[in-house]
Amino acid sequence: MVTIPREEYDRLREAAVADLRAYDGAKAALAALAAGEEELVPADYAKRLIAGESPLRELRGLSQVRLGAVSGVNRVQIADIEAGRGKGSVETVRKLAEALGVRVGDLV
Repeated sequence: MVTIPREEYDRLREAAVADLRAYDGAKAALAALAAGEEELVPADYAKRLIAGESPLRELRGLSQVRLGAVSGVNRVQIADIEAGRGKGSVETVRKLAEALGVRVGDLV
């Protein structure tokens, strides 16, 4: 038997509950990944987005030429979207998202 002050017991109990919540959250996130409901975003890519870079820029290693060939969108239009000179129509963004394997919302 161990005797500890009530304050210490309460602190340890709160820490254990927080750990359980974190575990449940991580388990739910892994389930969402496995079900295809979520995807991982590389940290360097997320940092570039936060810095204001276009999501299309070399996304997943595709050049503008290759992305244009895969999506059917003109390379010049892709360059304009990346540079912020244009946004692209809904159809264009849909084609790009499909070619990149991401959701439309990931590009807008």
